[in-house]
Amino acid sequence: MQVTDVSRRSPVFLPPPNGNSHRSPGYVPGRIAPVRSPPPPKTKPSQKPSSDPQQGHTSYSFAVGEQKREQATTQRRRSKNTLVCFAVSLLAFFIVLILMLSLTTREVIDENCPDHNPALSSWNPGHDQQKTVIIRKGDLFRLESSATVNSIIIQKGGVLVFADDTEGFKNITLRTRYILIEDGGVLHIGAAKCRYRSKATITLFGRRDEGEEVPGFGRKFIGVRAGGSLELHGTEKLSWTFLSRTLPSSGLAAGGYSFERNFSRGINLRVLDQDTAEVLVVDRFDTHESKNDSRRLHEFLKSLHPGRIVSLAVGDSAVKSLLDETKRIIADLLGSTFVYNLKYRQAWALVGVIGGGNASCSEDVREHENHDTGGQAVARREFITVDGVRFSVRAYSEWREGFPISGFQVEVVDGVMLHMKDDVQSWNPGDRVIIASTDFSMYQAEEFCLLPCPECNKYQVKIQGKPQFTHVGEIIDAIDMRAEVGVLTRNILIHGEMENSCYGNNWCQFFSYDTFGGHIKILGNFTSVHLSHIELKNMGQQVKGSYPVHFHLCGDVDERGGYRTPTYLEGLAIHHSFSRCVAVHATNGLLIKDSVGYDTLGHCFFLEDGTEQRNTLYHNLGLVTKPGTLLPTDRNDTMCTSIRNKVYGNYIPVPATDCKAVSTFWISHPNNNLISNAAAGSQDTGIWYLFHSMSTGDTHGLSPETKAELTPLGIFYNNRVHSNFKAGLFIDKGVKTTNASAADPREYLCLDNNARFRPHVDADPKKPRAVALIDSLISFKNNDLGAWVRGGDILIKNSGFADNGIGLSFASDGSFPKDIGSSQEVSESLFVGESKNYGTNGGQNKYWGVGGGENKTRTLPRNKTFPIRGFQIYDGPVHLTKSTFKHFIPTSDRYTSAVGFFLKNPWQLTPRNNISSVKFETSVSLKVFFGISGPWFEENELDGDKNSIFHDVDGSVTGYKDAYVGRMDNFLIRHPDCINVTKWNGVICSGRYSQVFIQTWGSQNLSMSIVRDEYPSSPMTLRGINSQRASFQQYQPVVMIGKSYTVHWNGSAPKETVLYLINFDKGDWIQVGLCYPPDTTFQVMSDIYQRQSANFDSMEDYGPASSLEDLQKSMSERKFFFDNSTGLLLIFLHAKHSRDGHSYCSTQGCERVKITATIKSKDTSNCMTKAYPKYSKPPKAIIAMPPRTTTQCSNCGAAKMVFTSDPHKTYLQAQIKSLSKEEIQQGDNESFITVNGEMFSFAESGFFLVIVDACTGKVTKNTLFFQLDAKMEKYLNTGIPQRSIVLLSTRNKQSGFGSISQYLVSLGIAKAADLQIKESFAFFGFRGGVNTSWAKLFTAPAGKKLGLLEKYIPLELEEYGCTKADTPWRKDVELLKKALSKH
Repeated sequence: MQVTDVSRRSPVFLPPPNGNSHRSPGYVPGRIAPVRSPPPPKTKPSQKPSSDPQQGHTSYSFAVGEQKREQATTQRRRSKNTLVCFAVSLLAFFIVLILMLSLTTREVIDENCPDHNPALSSWNPGHDQQKTVIIRKGDLFRLESSATVNSIIIQKGGVLVFADDTEGFKNITLRTRYILIEDGGVLHIGAAKCRYRSKATITLFGRRDEGEEVPGFGRKFIGVRAGGSLELHGTEKLSWTFLSRTLPSSGLAAGGYSFERNFSRGINLRVLDQDTAEVLVVDRFDTHESKNDSRRLHEFLKSLHPGRIVSLAVGDSAVKSLLDETKRIIADLLGSTFVYNLKYRQAWALVGVIGGGNASCSEDVREHENHDTGGQAVARREFITVDGVRFSVRAYSEWREGFPISGFQVEVVDGVMLHMKDDVQSWNPGDRVIIASTDFSMYQAEEFCLLPCPECNKYQVKIQGKPQFTHVGEIIDAIDMRAEVGVLTRNILIHGEMENSCYGNNWCQFFSYDTFGGHIKILGNFTSVHLSHIELKNMGQQVKGSYPVHFHLCGDVDERGGYRTPTYLEGLAIHHSFSRCVAVHATNGLLIKDSVGYDTLGHCFFLEDGTEQRNTLYHNLGLVTKPGTLLPTDRNDTMCTSIRNKVYGNYIPVPATDCKAVSTFWISHPNNNLISNAAAGSQDTGIWYLFHSMSTGDTHGLSPETKAELTPLGIFYNNRVHSNFKAGLFIDKGVKTTNASAADPREYLCLDNNARFRPHVDADPKKPRAVALIDSLISFKNNDLGAWVRGGDILIKNSGFADNGIGLSFASDGSFPKDIGSSQEVSESLFVGESKNYGTNGGQNKYWGVGGGENKTRTLPRNKTFPIRGFQIYDGPVHLTKSTFKHFIPTSDRYTSAVGFFLKNPWQLTPRNNISSVKFETSVSLKVFFGISGPWFEENELDGDKNSIFHDVDGSVTGYKDAYVGRMDNFLIRHPDCINVTKWNGVICSGRYSQVFIQTWGSQNLSMSIVRDEYPSSPMTLRGINSQRASFQQYQPVVMIGKSYTVHWNGSAPKETVLYLINFDKGDWIQVGLCYPPDTTFQVMSDIYQRQSANFDSMEDYGPASSLEDLQKSMSERKFFFDNSTGLLLIFLHAKHSRDGHSYCSTQGCERVKITATIKSKDTSNCMTKAYPKYSKPPKAIIAMPPRTTTQCSNCGAAKMVFTSDPHKTYLQAQIKSLSKEEIQQGDNESFITVNGEMFSFAESGFFLVIVDACTGKVTKNTLFFQLDAKMEKYLNTGIPQRSIVLLSTRNKQSGFGSISQYLVSLGIAKAADLQIKESFAFFGFRGGVNTSWAKLFTAPAGKKLGLLEKYIPLELEEYGCTKADTPWRKDVELLKKALSKH
């Protein structure tokens, strides 16, 4: 291979100082030293005049002749000097003129632009795939043209800069196997203050099975070693935004239409709504054989309302029985000229408008000859919907190879327009964009190319092709479900050159395509790395360490690491990646901002080893994150069980517990910041926080204590997660940190249930807990869980959950007694069960059925029968407060409840779970559900199922203040005054409740039955939590304080039993009788268990009491009574110490009683037949049931009305309910308009308007017009102020109903709609100089209802003409500043 040392034949010049030893004190990465002339040399000052006074007064006298001669000489000198000055001036003029002319043809030198450095020399290496280029000290090159080389090494002060020009006409492609930058080497394409304007491409070529690897980097890469600088800065573009109007499948709200059939004899007909493009009528009239069909056709055409679009196409033949009257009607109503002369088997197609005449008619005929027409008879007309979408209606008819074919097509014309939330003028025709799914399947994301669109405003673009799926572009049911739209094209492209298919050892059993892309890898001690607005395509490899962008063991890359300009990635478009998006490995302080990661294998934004801290991810979009092979957590089912080279022995991995965790944001340490990111579709999870017990991978053992579990959470604000299969947000678990062995055969770094998040101040468990705040999370359309959060203390607030299998589920930070009783709370949040985002069938959405308040077909999570829950209680303690629920309505297929419980729960539940200040809207018909035997719930008989309970603090759930809600068949918590709620399978009771944690040793696999003495015929049988292989078993029943219970076993009693007092306050007690054989002897003692030290304090022995009465008189003393007649060992569990906050145990530790029994008999220890009726008691309430509340809670529910991903913006909630005459006759009398919850009702027939100032949100007028008269016409034309939101509702059908639409054109609709054939309508519009994306006319024909219509309308927009205020305060920006300031 040829190796070229370019320093031997290059001019010598100095690069900008860089590197550790090379970096000058004033060096700024990306900035080139200014080009200035050298300063003039310093000169000695002239001699001062002499100060001698004699010299100062000396006088000279000259002769007259001498004076004349002197004057002549002086004159000659002056003339000569004048000529010299003139010549110099003329030369200077020409030099300046030449410079000025050159500056008009060439760009002005900019000191910020790397390619403007005059020390650079032009470099055109040509195309030689075998050439290796080394750029060393003294080599400063400006690449002027495309080139191909084997590799480039830039080192020791060498510089490579891509040439650029003002117009951006350069188009340079550099093909190479790799570029290595090290030891003072610099690669520049643009700079932060002088962005590259032309098109630059770096193509990384090569196969995995050819060439030698570069140590530490591998193949096909751009690598940065210590001292290297990589500065890539493309033209700035808005990276991603949201749709502001829903994009329907096909581009038409009514849907596209396509139909083709053979042998459909006669005239085939389609009738369309001219305002919506909806196909209203599909029919066929056999006018060849049936005169009745001919009559039926012309009668039908006469019945159509003027303006309807009619499309006709002949199949086979249509003329034999086609009546003249029918022909006349077709000609008169549709403007046909061919219908009178149709022939046998002649192909004929027509598209016309009823009453439109010849001008509206398009028709065509084709002659039939030898069973062929030689092409199609095609009729086509273009129309526009009331929403402004241009569409075409096409009919065709032909004979082809002996087959008569007819068909119809309705489709959008000239591309589909997208309406965006933000200014997208930086996006250009030819750019590729990706639109995220807004349904359960991430595979509904769609990629398009932008078309030229001269008619678009700055918030609009036009795409080529038609969408297959609906992409929501609005706020629905107060949750922001707008689809993200990212632009994938940049003017700097780095991509891997790929083979046509998979080959070699590239996991071809899983991938049919080549996955060996390029990669960028940065090692520690680099001089500067800043990448902005570049495109990375076909990057990454299914090889460890080879990712599109990989910071590898870089340490601190911000000010803490000595970098004046902290390292950042901004505006990157990473797509069609073969391994991750950005990998951050043992690197801290990195900023990743405004970047898009789309269609990648394995975790996308990836914090690797559990040591990464202080990194900030701000406003990034990740979507379509698919499984990969590298780590167990990347893998799907098939990969998990197939890849077994790192397990021990014959172990077969379990996908559900070892793998299946691929995530768009994989956060391995909590001390990182996530602000305003979107995880818009992953095979498993959107954002996953996990907690490494120690550093892993290359840093394994270097930082043994990461303290991830104890470290406070960084900033989490305004993130959104949707369209993920497993969960939107997941906070739980860790990874296995030991190699596979006989003791644990699982693979290193597989998922592990070994970590619990329990943050403390300074990560010190002896210091107070630090609350982890999840603020402003949006979570929707996640198949399983909107969010799963384990640990504590954790607070979720200002968050919205919609259309998830389960909205939110909390789990405690571990198993008692290790768990010290953390708390979890959700407040000021909204839960929506089944919203008006109905979804689109397809794109791997598996389930489709009826649901929601409108009982419409919709996509479904998990399964058609899956019990949807808004808030799920697992164990606790959890606190749900100040939150709102809407649209939880069960169907015949499934139970849908606002509050539910973990299914098939073997775990404990605490009565400290509490709910307060919640609001259930009228669309919630099942507030709570405890489950029932059947699908998903199975027997509903596990320990946790039976002990499900929560505290209704203020009665906002049940109507009974300070009540507890448990399962209806739980008699441990009941009393006679409890209220059954059969619909919930629940019971409402008063009282005080706690738990007893019963741990048994020496008798495995026992079931325990616990009975309250007041209900001896209703025992609760518990199976225990642990598996059969465990050395001990544990049970945790919920009990009512102040009551007596007995405990029985289905085998021989345990040899050792420990009873912990859980959630007992000081003075609380219960009496417990444990069943033993009569000849048993006991040692009973009490102590206090210290969890932190695992020590036992205050140990006391129990002594025997003489009788039950003696025991009861001294319940606070340490005594027991063994009743030989019944076999019951009776003791009191009596709390002697106070308990703080959410701790399970007292401030002194966990109070417990330990019973060691010497048992001789092996008989079953079930004493119920002997104990009762001896110990039976009449049931009674200790605390009386409270009265039912009669007043509605005024402060319940979330304070916010809308939950968006741009919380700095203000939205107006507007609702309209119009009524048709039919609805009124059916008894519905509520017609109204509401604005931000304020209702404006009207009971009289007419047109009702509410006008709102679009800048302030204040209602300026509401008025009712009984008919469309001159007064109303004048008001619509001139009476509505500029910058006004116009809300219009109707009641009954009044005079002028059909004519009013012409006045709505100036308020936002694209054309006058035909309202004469409608029964009701509602309108959201705007009076101003712009067309808004949210303006919308809703109509309902006879027999249909509009229902309640709702829109969330943005206020204070600049395009409205509102007075531009100061830049609004943005919390996300302030939090970003805060995060970066900590660096």
